[in-house]
Amino acid sequence: MNYKAPLEIAKGACASAQAKSRWSVHQMIVLGILAGAYIAFGGFLYTIVTQDSARYVGVGISRLLGGAAFSVGLMMVVIGGAELFTGNCLMPLGTLAGCQPFSGVARNWFWVYIGNFLGSVLVAFLIFLSGLCNGPVGANAIGIAAGKMSLPVVQAFFRGVLCNWVVVLAVWMSMAATDIVGKIFAIFFPIMTFVASGFEHSIANMYFMSLGLFLKGNNAVVSASGITPDRLAALDVVGFFRNLVPVTLGNMAGGILFVAVFYFLVFRNNLETKEL
Repeated sequence: MNYKAPLEIAKGACASAQAKSRWSVHQMIVLGILAGAYIAFGGFLYTIVTQDSARYVGVGISRLLGGAAFSVGLMMVVIGGAELFTGNCLMPLGTLAGCQPFSGVARNWFWVYIGNFLGSVLVAFLIFLSGLCNGPVGANAIGIAAGKMSLPVVQAFFRGVLCNWVVVLAVWMSMAATDIVGKIFAIFFPIMTFVASGFEHSIANMYFMSLGLFLKGNNAVVSASGITPDRLAALDVVGFFRNLVPVTLGNMAGGILFVAVFYFLVFRNNLETKEL
């Protein structure tokens, strides 16, 4: 076979989790910044693609195209080599198998999450300064951000659960591939699915909502966006964290439970129960 079977993926995930838990702090922060930036680039491409596509091909196809565009972000993370908090929700599989203590997983999550935040906000700020969001793209961007910040907390949580079930599955599937083309296809379809479905990704939202906050002071962009006053009022720091916290918790629940735990239950008798 030119791909790895699920048991081989599980063993590889354990080895990867052990290696990731041993990264130095500066490695995790730098690799986290890169991953946050890569996801942000995918988010910007999504914003460009969806700014007017619904007018010509309909909402459903527009979302499908946007999802296809956004998938480039995770491709850059996985193939380029970077640390993404949501993808690292697979790491507890290694803890359950006895490959490394949970303290190493928590340490990785903490520093990588900070790095992801810095990278996503950095790209949002650079795009804001570039002037590329002064027209219809900016109107779309601020509408996306306002929609996320006005999302009810319970909905944000469960959309986060659904999102990272699919995202971590994309990472899992990419580990089955033995060449670049295989990894691209393994990532493309799940990521397209989560974006087109309207699920919520915490790291992507760091970018989308940061750019929305930067653009809020541009009256021309706000006017062109056509967002309602109540949604505009939700576009603030409180709204930022009202979305980010439940989405992050949902991402953790979805990735850990439905991928890491479920596959451990399947393969626990075939995995090492000591450090590799």
